[in-house]
Amino acid sequence: MTHDPGRAGEQRRDLAAALKDLRRASGLSGERLAVRCGMSQSKISRIENGKALPSVVDVRQILNGLGVDEDLARELLALASVANAEYEDVRASVRRGLHLRQRELAALEAGAAHIRYFLPAMLTGLLQTPEYMRTAMSPPVHSADGDVSQAIALKLERQAVLYDQGKRFDFLMTESAVRWRLCEPLVMATQLDRLVSLSQLPNVTIGIVPLSAQVADAPFHTFTLYGAKLVTIELFTGRLVLRDPRDIEHYRSLFDFFRVNAVEGDAARSLLAQWSDEFRRSV
Repeated sequence: MTHDPGRAGEQRRDLAAALKDLRRASGLSGERLAVRCGMSQSKISRIENGKALPSVVDVRQILNGLGVDEDLARELLALASVANAEYEDVRASVRRGLHLRQRELAALEAGAAHIRYFLPAMLTGLLQTPEYMRTAMSPPVHSADGDVSQAIALKLERQAVLYDQGKRFDFLMTESAVRWRLCEPLVMATQLDRLVSLSQLPNVTIGIVPLSAQVADAPFHTFTLYGAKLVTIELFTGRLVLRDPRDIEHYRSLFDFFRVNAVEGDAARSLLAQWSDEFRRSV
């Protein structure tokens, strides 16, 4: 069996059907299996009918309850791992329209009370000024100017969520991400000034891992944690979404690891102001 995150939807259906077939073959009712697994019968039913996506832990409990042999268990657990992931390449986003991607992000932000962003290479859209944003969205891989303009307007609308005091935002970025000269110096200086301003919001924390910090691991890629529900990973070619609790916990631990090496509050604002002045002096 081939496991492909790009076919996650199909593999979720395969997983649901396989679990239902195994239960029927065992002669167990949904109620009896639920007792063995320590789950509710309604959860078993939702999983088997494809209405609820089981985590890898859920699948392991069900397989243990059914007494499945280890070879088949390994196969189904691997399928469960991929079923909890999905991948969308950047070309698909362009074909669908960049504005739809912004609406999807807005829905994720609306549904999470605590969002953590790890930004090793570039600032995320919620933090960007319009000028920085346009440059960030203008490489040839993106769509036509009209689509970019619409996406920028929606990105700016999304930024209102930062002022929702019922939500908490932790932005953790490297010095390289902050100082990467994406735009001309005055635009960069204005962008850094915006970071200083946003860091004053009571529900927003901006942390910076300076290049002077000794960190015993490498910041391989950008990721965002939406509460305990999912983590998204940004790649050059697209976006990976992981929903398995073990993956989410792994990335939460990574976030905490890098955060130990960050400066926040007044110390972060001091660095940002210093770098902003450097950009202005370079004009």
